[in-house]
Amino acid sequence: MRTRLLLGLALLSTGLLAGAFGYGAANLVPTFNAVPLDIRLSFHTELMKMNGITMQAAMGISIVSSLTLAALTHGRTRLLAGGAGLLALTSLLVTRFGNVPINSRIKEWAHASAPADHTEILRHWETYNDIRTVAAVLAFALLISTALRPPTHT
Repeated sequence: MRTRLLLGLALLSTGLLAGAFGYGAANLVPTFNAVPLDIRLSFHTELMKMNGITMQAAMGISIVSSLTLAALTHGRTRLLAGGAGLLALTSLLVTRFGNVPINSRIKEWAHASAPADHTEILRHWETYNDIRTVAAVLAFALLISTALRPPTHT
């Protein structure tokens, strides 16, 4: 019973994480690229204020619940849950060391002006966003696979 509840929490949090990143990659990034730079910078800055708490919470819960599930199970379930936890951790590390430093720069640009190489820097942000999105979606897929596995009786 405890592992099923943990799997449910891992599925919920990782699904929310994958969904949020997926929505961002499919809808927000193309919109960012379609509007004038000053609008993108202002909106991006405000969005990051809102995302700071919710996305970190989703990543943290995804990591902890998946890795705890891995620790409490065995065999293929352990491997799938552990892989999901590591992929969720990957999304956190890419966010923290890839996207967040660029977000800080974007915040400065919104109040001043963007540097000459801003297009390249924003392209890096999008690459990091793609990486963390793929990691989150794969983590969710591994947990779905875990949930769909027939229960083992020992």
